[in-house]
Amino acid sequence: MDIHPSADPQKTHRWTPLILRSLVVLFCGLAGAFLLNLWGRTAPLKLIPLVDRSFLDTATVRRSYADLVAAKDDLSDFDCYACHERKKPPVLRYDANHKLIVPQEHSDIVMGHGEQGRNNNCFNCHDETNLEQLLARDGRVVKFQDSPQLCGSCHGPTFEDWEAGAHGRISGYWDRKLGAFKRQACVNCHNPHSPKFPSRKPAPGPHLLRPPIAVPTETADAN
Repeated sequence: MDIHPSADPQKTHRWTPLILRSLVVLFCGLAGAFLLNLWGRTAPLKLIPLVDRSFLDTATVRRSYADLVAAKDDLSDFDCYACHERKKPPVLRYDANHKLIVPQEHSDIVMGHGEQGRNNNCFNCHDETNLEQLLARDGRVVKFQDSPQLCGSCHGPTFEDWEAGAHGRISGYWDRKLGAFKRQACVNCHNPHSPKFPSRKPAPGPHLLRPPIAVPTETADAN
């Protein structure tokens, strides 16, 4: 025998519309509260400025002799004997302050290699007996496409950093098992006659996407 009398179905049916109306009113009130921003809302995030496309450019500021050869480009600037006479080294001229007088034919060259104009002799790097090759400090003959060897004969520590990848720029794969890599030559960035590299605007740091949360600092109790 059931000691708990069953609920009257008619009474339950009468409460159902009231419950539904109450829920509708409740959800409408919540929707209105959100629309009126009664609890406040997070401030909209600032737009992330686009990065200057120059920072994404992988091209070097200069093209080396090896680049021109690989691209089968114009090499007339390196055809010294189109103007100079073979087996007759060009005569270098200096002014009263012993500053090299650059000929009009080479007016695009600005001599600025070394402090106080000390490296103002073309034949410190060019082979005066053969203008189509270079001459290292230790007397080694260097081809134009191997010019880093010439630079390294004077700039030893920087050359070692370049070989190790710490100086200059290497593109490709560090893991040679995955693919080849390319080490840019010194002259891809530095003008050999005026090698001081101009300063560049640094690239922006990574964006945090969301503002940093301020962490309150706790002061220690002196007592």
